[in-house]
Amino acid sequence: MTTGRLFTVVFLVLVCLIVFSDKGFVGFRESGRKLESLQIENKRIDRENERLRKEILLLRSDFDYIEMIARRELGMIRDDEIVYRFREQ
Repeated sequence: MTTGRLFTVVFLVLVCLIVFSDKGFVGFRESGRKLESLQIENKRIDRENERLRKEILLLRSDFDYIEMIARRELGMIRDDEIVYRFREQ
């Protein structure tokens, strides 16, 4: 095998390794896509955390908010209230 031919074969093998290996170009692009996906998920979680922080603050300090939650989620009423329930037909 001539030196030129050996160089070409080695070069092609190296190019294939660089492009198609896990740490090569293909792996790099996949890592980029995964990073973008994780960043989007992280932003969603940050928004959810902020919403939960606000709700915690309201639950600790706002009696009207606590009452609204108790009425909506637990069906609670005041002693002097009467609840009328109508059947849907």
